Amino acid sequence: MNFLKAEWKNLALFNYEVDAGILEKYVPTGTEIDIWNNKYYVSLVGFMFKNTKVLGLKVPFHINFEEVNLRFYVKRFENGEWKRGVVFIKEIVPKSAITFVANTLYQEHYETQKMRHEVVENENTNTFIYQWANKEKWNSIQLETRKKPIEIEIGSEAEFITEHYFGYTKINNQLTFEYEVTHPRWEQLEVITHNTDIDFVKTYGSEFEFLQTTNPTSVFLAKGSKIGVKNKRKLEFIPQLEHEMTI
Repeated sequence: MNFLKAEWKNLALFNYEVDAGILEKYVPTGTEIDIWNNKYYVSLVGFMFKNTKVLGLKVPFHINFEEVNLRFYVKRFENGEWKRGVVFIKEIVPKSAITFVANTLYQEHYETQKMRHEVVENENTNTFIYQWANKEKWNSIQLETRKKPIEIEIGSEAEFITEHYFGYTKINNQLTFEYEVTHPRWEQLEVITHNTDIDFVKTYGSEFEFLQTTNPTSVFLAKGSKIGVKNKRKLEFIPQLEHEMTI
């Protein structure tokens, strides 16, 4: 059953190569860090939630809103195949009710900030801007793209970044939440220019200060689509029994 249905639109993905050591404490039990071309990634992602429904209902003033998140990539082996997913270090939204529900029911790491966005359409290009405030300081990510959608190639870096269909949350060393996100394969828009103006320390803490002076390895704009988020599963790991229980 879908807990949430919505559209995720115009996903701006700024991808940074990082040392695996910085991610280890965030890795949920039962998963391992996923890599592409022997690289470990975190992604800073800004996008729009549109037409949002929770348990089939639209909540007034919580239908269309921005989100910016910092995430990395994991995988989990189950029933003879790998399930590829993401782990969110922090998710920023402008609605305190969304933060409360996500942190309470899913034990995610949401934070409420003032946010705004803009799409500037020119004759041959579009410019996408996402902003959020730390007190009086506005942080921003911005990119300019061509208008014509193109396919995301199989086996490409862009496919690795966008084709993860599970979310994992570390509750403690013995308990992990897993939820499935369903959506069709996305298209992308070619990125021409990009820019960031972010206080990483105030937004994500001192351990991510290095991103202040790190250039992204890649930048993508995914068009997005309708999505569904299914109800979570509890994965409980009992070390002394050396096996996993799914609740």
